[in-house]
Amino acid sequence: MKISIIGTGLIGGSMALKLKQKGIAEFIYGIDNNREHLHKALDLKIIDAAADLSYGIKNSDLVILSIPVDAAKTLLPEVLDLISDRQTVMDAGSTKAGIVNAVQNHPKRSRFVAFHPMWGTENNGPASAVSESFSGKAGVICNKEESADDALKTVEKIAENLDMHLIYMSAEDHDVHTAYISHISHITSYALANTVLEKEREEETIFQLASSGFSSTVRLAKSHPEMWVPIFKQNKENVLDVLNEHISQLRKFKSALEKENFEYLGELIAHANKIRSILDK
Repeated sequence: MKISIIGTGLIGGSMALKLKQKGIAEFIYGIDNNREHLHKALDLKIIDAAADLSYGIKNSDLVILSIPVDAAKTLLPEVLDLISDRQTVMDAGSTKAGIVNAVQNHPKRSRFVAFHPMWGTENNGPASAVSESFSGKAGVICNKEESADDALKTVEKIAENLDMHLIYMSAEDHDVHTAYISHISHITSYALANTVLEKEREEETIFQLASSGFSSTVRLAKSHPEMWVPIFKQNKENVLDVLNEHISQLRKFKSALEKENFEYLGELIAHANKIRSILDK
């Protein structure tokens, strides 16, 4: 099939590489306001040609939106305006309710499939794209009953060729779960990085003493605000809910230390250790 990818950065670029590798993509158009990304994607042979929005959509069987969620929410209705009843549109956004609601009453809503590949790194741009990024990861399809059967099958085929396993849920449930599993991790990483930058003014000391544990914990703090501010904005209520719980948990650790209640501190850590049995399955 011919595919247009709107947004040729990390996610869009990685999808393009894998779909070309699998042979499912006959030709890939790249659409991007960032001309540097377009040129780089062409140089790296991630895409076959650059195109503007109308040309890329007109000449594609599948359109993939891989842009920040606020931009996707704005652009998706325009994309649906341009497609025929034989084309399919999917996104790759980390929040789903706002995007789904933006096209709830669109006459071509059934041609859209809300999709979230559960993978990402702190890097960005086509140079960071890796073909095997999605292998073994979860791909979430939201509100599948609102998509046409053939459009749904197309996206399921894409997920299969990305070597992902599929999970189906409502957009609202997705946004709750990702707030707890993904979004709070980024806020925590940003906050920890800011804490260290505020308290430790010697950059060389940070570099020399930072252990692998610290580096892995603050890795997400290198993620760009252009992507994550829109995610926090669109999922604000769920993020606030999990953030309040996280603050409550931090207060328990703080109180245990202040009161020298080391038995309780041990209980808190032991309870946290239960996550191991879940993640090590």
